[in-house]
Amino acid sequence: MADDRIRLPSGQGGLVRYSDESVSKVEFSPGTVIVMAVMIMVMVLLLHSFGGRILG
Repeated sequence: MADDRIRLPSGQGGLVRYSDESVSKVEFSPGTVIVMAVMIMVMVLLLHSFGGRILG
């Protein structure tokens, strides 16, 4: 059985695209990521401001 497809050499320099091979079971919406990032920033700012008093 002949293969009619044309095979070209790889032009990606050995890079592998993992997004085509696996799909994550855990997905976050962009809004969730932004809210989590803001919460972490607020926590870091609070620790810088009050962390010395709280943690000693």
